Amino acid sequence: MGDKLEYERSAMENGYSVVVGIDEAGRGPLAGPVVAAACHLGEQVKITGIDDSKKLTKVKRERIFQELTEDPYVSYGVGIMGPEVIDKVNIFQATILAMKQAVENHPLRPDYLLVDGLQLPSEIPSKKIVKGDTLSLFIAAASILAKVTRDRLMLEYDQKWPMYGFKRNMGYGTREHLEALKEYGPSPIHRESFKPKALFACHN
Repeated sequence: MGDKLEYERSAMENGYSVVVGIDEAGRGPLAGPVVAAACHLGEQVKITGIDDSKKLTKVKRERIFQELTEDPYVSYGVGIMGPEVIDKVNIFQATILAMKQAVENHPLRPDYLLVDGLQLPSEIPSKKIVKGDTLSLFIAAASILAKVTRDRLMLEYDQKWPMYGFKRNMGYGTREHLEALKEYGPSPIHRESFKPKALFACHN
């Protein structure tokens, strides 16, 4: 599986057997959910090219996502918190909830968590790793699972609300997206707590 296994090996040497890497996608957009993934790679996994999802092309992300989801030695859980949760508890807390849900949805019982950039409140021992998606293979795999899962959801939303250009901006505040907000106001999947006030005011 290549390098970037220092944190994983350290945890396993300390007696942990189901170590998972956790990452999220979608903290910054104006629309759509925040998605988290918790991923464990078995020693038999031979997938190449796993890296921070932001460093990969869309084609590479899709290829690795398919391999991760089809490999019997890869186990993962996904957590999704929609705009209504984000608006209720704030994006940081929604991210925490999505990460916890991803751990709960993991088919195995994780006993150690490697978390990208956040201290995750949990009864399970965990380690916060700044820039973990570049330093930990398991977190990098989780970043791909979270990113592609979220992108596919945004493509579905684009079918329903094509005027916002979600298939191009994935909910981020591009000029096209902001112009559409001026013209049409927010959709049901826009985060009210993120709204650029000047753009939303005339639609309240």
